[in-house]
Amino acid sequence: MKITPRQIFWLKVFIHTVSLGFLLLLFGQTLTGNLGADPIEGISHFTGKAALNTLLLTLLISPVARYFKQGSLVKIRRLVGIYSFFWAVLHLAGYLILDLGLNWQLLGSEIISRPYLTLGAISWIILGALAATSSQGMQRRLGRQWQKLHNWVYLALILSPIHYYWSVKSGVIEPGLYLIVATVLLACRWKTFKHWLPTTPSHLESHRH
Repeated sequence: MKITPRQIFWLKVFIHTVSLGFLLLLFGQTLTGNLGADPIEGISHFTGKAALNTLLLTLLISPVARYFKQGSLVKIRRLVGIYSFFWAVLHLAGYLILDLGLNWQLLGSEIISRPYLTLGAISWIILGALAATSSQGMQRRLGRQWQKLHNWVYLALILSPIHYYWSVKSGVIEPGLYLIVATVLLACRWKTFKHWLPTTPSHLESHRH
């Protein structure tokens, strides 16, 4: 049975509701002091993992849609991707405001001098570019370049878990699991990556044999 447009609508409502719920949870934990001994670090981890989780979910939608033959599921991919960037914006804003006191110059030097921040900044830029060009209007305007641009999400998928892994001082099991999940999601797209490889001309293949 195929998913109906009405079910897609309610699925989007569910995504909005869950995302709003996690945002309210963050506010509640911040106000009640339930973010641990270092609330600034707690906010950073909460927003960072929310961005990473939604990014992984975005990349999970296509394989699930293919496996269950539910092509309409890809209609929710844009929404989940936008929420990934939303959490990434909160993640950066928390670091810039709470850690650096809105010192943009210090932010630039930190990104350059700290490799894990460099990877995080690259991922942030990629997600921002994808969110800004995610509409159907931008897809029509960019034409073939749209897909090439949106293939950069695979780089963000690799860099984001590494950013998390390098940022933690202890407890590397959780970021390690994120790296494994990201690797599996990339492996699900091996046919896509195979098409990117240069093909050997047929006349050269015949000489080899």
